[in-house]
Amino acid sequence: MENTILHKSNTRGKANHGWLESRHTFSFANYHNQERMNFGVLRVLNDDKVSAGMGFSTHHHDNMEIISIPLEGDLEHKDSMGNTTVIKSGDIQVMSAGTGISHSEYNKNKDKLVKFLQIWVFPNKRDIKPRYDQITLDEKTRKNKFQQILSPNPDDEGVWIQQDAWFHLGNFEKGISTEYKIKKSGNGVYAFLIRGNATIENQKLETRDGFGIWDINQINIKSDSDDTEILLMEVPMFGS
Repeated sequence: MENTILHKSNTRGKANHGWLESRHTFSFANYHNQERMNFGVLRVLNDDKVSAGMGFSTHHHDNMEIISIPLEGDLEHKDSMGNTTVIKSGDIQVMSAGTGISHSEYNKNKDKLVKFLQIWVFPNKRDIKPRYDQITLDEKTRKNKFQQILSPNPDDEGVWIQQDAWFHLGNFEKGISTEYKIKKSGNGVYAFLIRGNATIENQKLETRDGFGIWDINQINIKSDSDDTEILLMEVPMFGS
């Protein structure tokens, strides 16, 4: 298909640091693939597993929108703005790094893994005042439909970031079909299958596959298995 890109789960970059297992959809750290640098302003999509009691020591970011989506377990966050919080499945966390922020992330539990997605998006404004936010979502509202979890608007559902991007999560039973309409002309959509099987615009996808599509007004999505969970990330395709 034209104007699409498929990233199968087993083609992602891999990193195993003992305490951390990570899969990189796009180039990150020691994984570099010139053909997989980004999808529009979507720069990083990391699928991380952190061992019990372990984590990322304090490190610095600037001029990046950083979104964390916990899938299992409890992740403790501390940052240079004075925030100390725990995020868990059902939460969404966002940091607008702006002029600079330092933070750490640790597995809060001593007996089980933390699994979470870390996503970086280029902002549309540089050197803004750093900002932190997290919310807990009602996961029941995304049964057989998409729930908005992120947008450019502080007044909309979900968290907000400094970019014309919209993220949605949906949980679907087998055979359910739905359409997603592009919210801003020129944006593309990158779909990440958290679990299950689905067909998006005639492309069959399996657990942890990624599929990007652009130059479209809407996309058709069909769940091919029970308990299919899909993350849709609508992002600008040009500019940062």
